[in-house]
Amino acid sequence: METPHNSAGEITSEELERIVTIIQNPTQYKIPTWFLNRQRDITDGKDSQVLANQMESKLREDLERLKKIRAHRGLRHYWGLRVRGQHTKTTGRRGRTVGVSKKKG
Repeated sequence: METPHNSAGEITSEELERIVTIIQNPTQYKIPTWFLNRQRDITDGKDSQVLANQMESKLREDLERLKKIRAHRGLRHYWGLRVRGQHTKTTGRRGRTVGVSKKKG
């Protein structure tokens, strides 16, 4: 059993394998569903724990789906605006540039 005072370099290969299996199958080890990072997936309706590259692809798929169905959140993502209801009158101006044409002569 791993002690809480071990650093990552000091764990044995058995402990590492156990940690990996717990991360891959969290519901089998009585980890509650609210603790998972992919709850009620829109495609299959299952709760799961997705890792690194898989998480990026799932997020990209979700955003593409929102844009495709023309949902409000998808449109805000497409336009590069704030999505979660923040005020945008004065804040968040750094990302956008307004081009000013120079007079010749």
